[in-house]
Amino acid sequence: MSHTIIRQLFERRLSDWATARKPPLRIDSEGVVFEPEDDETYVKAFAIPASTGSNTLGGDHRVYTGVFQVSIVTPSGSGPGMAEDLVDEIAELYPLYLRLNRGDFEVIVLTPVEPSPGIPDNTTYTVAASFQYRADTN
Repeated sequence: MSHTIIRQLFERRLSDWATARKPPLRIDSEGVVFEPEDDETYVKAFAIPASTGSNTLGGDHRVYTGVFQVSIVTPSGSGPGMAEDLVDEIAELYPLYLRLNRGDFEVIVLTPVEPSPGIPDNTTYTVAASFQYRADTN
C-alpha cells in the first residue's frame, strides 16, 4: 500500500508542476490511454518500487525503497537542449532530501536527479530523469 502512496505523492508534485508551466506539459501516466500530438513535448512518469524490507525483529517496521523516473519526450530533430532544460527543472522539483508527506507517512528523495543518455527514434528524442527514494514506517 505505501508504494502506492509514494507514487501518488511524486505524481501529484509532477502534475502540479506540469500544469503550472507555460506552456503546460501533458503527462503520459501509467495505464492511461495517451495519444501524443505531432511534435508535442510531454513527460512520462514511472514509480519503480524495490523490495520492501523490515529492520526490526518484531516486524513492526517497513522500509520502502525504489526509483521514481520522469521520461522527457521531445520531438525528433530538436536536439537535446529542450530535454536537458526539462531535466534541470525536474531536479529543482525533486531536490535531494525533499520530504513529502501524507499524514504521518513520509518519503524522502535519497539521491540527486540523474539524466540518462538520450534515446532517439524516428519521431522522438527521450531522456529519463530519475532518483532513488526511501520511506520508513514504525
